Amino acid sequence: MITRNGLLIWSFVISFVLFFPLSQRKSSIMQSDKINLPETIDGWRLEGPPRRIDKTNIFDYMDGAGELYISYHFDHLLVYEYKSKSDNDILVELYTMKYSQDAFGLLSLDWSGEVVELNHLKAEKSETSISPQSRALYGKGLLRVWSNNLYVRIMAFRDVPEVKKVILELGKKITANRSNPPPPEMLRIIKPPMNSPWTLRKDRTAYFYSHLVLNSLFYLSHENILNLNHSTEAVIVTYEKEPSNRELPSARLLVIKYPDNEQAVTALEDFIKAYLPDQKREIKLDINQENKDFFQIEDGWMGYRLLNQYLALVFECPDQRSAQEIMNQAVLNKH
Repeated sequence: MITRNGLLIWSFVISFVLFFPLSQRKSSIMQSDKINLPETIDGWRLEGPPRRIDKTNIFDYMDGAGELYISYHFDHLLVYEYKSKSDNDILVELYTMKYSQDAFGLLSLDWSGEVVELNHLKAEKSETSISPQSRALYGKGLLRVWSNNLYVRIMAFRDVPEVKKVILELGKKITANRSNPPPPEMLRIIKPPMNSPWTLRKDRTAYFYSHLVLNSLFYLSHENILNLNHSTEAVIVTYEKEPSNRELPSARLLVIKYPDNEQAVTALEDFIKAYLPDQKREIKLDINQENKDFFQIEDGWMGYRLLNQYLALVFECPDQRSAQEIMNQAVLNKH
């Protein structure tokens, strides 16, 4: 993912919180541990039992990327390794998350790759969706899958034609007989533009909770100035306009859901103090009504809209009219 400054923050290729009853959550987690992988498959042999990784040792298995998975309600990871005589090993990683939307969020950080279908995991078509409808993506010897609360990564040391077939077959065995809930409800808050010069880039829609993930997508501050945590949900989308001698060819819309109105107001107050310290006019927020304003800053026009427990922010717009138009894509009053 590339930030505004063009920096590569995390390598996601190599590396609305919905409530579920506790019994259902445990069932989903136990289901991932009952997956039986074949001992051999087309010349590859499974080496021993899986290695189990949880929050206590995830940083021994991976360095900075551990923060990424923990930010998505990570429960545990099972790591399997297949060996072959050609020394083209296959690594299977099964990330068990607490919620289906966690696994979706991980996939949403990188929509690149070839769309593949595994069993009933088919790419659906929807005119109103703001994200790709694919659940499995393959590219350069790496398969990434969202299957309920399971996020799957299967990768080969070398990307050769015969290994793709094996990787996809493993993906089918892992996802067989698993239910597949829809994407997070949070994505329904934003609607695709109609009859507008702006186009929504579905392949840049991301769902997350953490300010660390936000900074990898769109850098705001090294501090958590929007008070993001596991009790909040966030979606960021990118709008593009045909280049016409403009310095700002794209704009961002960020929508955050807080646990309640009061926390949403507090977060906006903290954001204004940190992000707009040079504003001369006094800004007063009312917890009982809609709050909206726009500002011209160094990176173009930005604005905020606060309604109930939802906060929408637009960035890098070429003018105030565009900022208003993009802000209107967030339908906060229907949620």
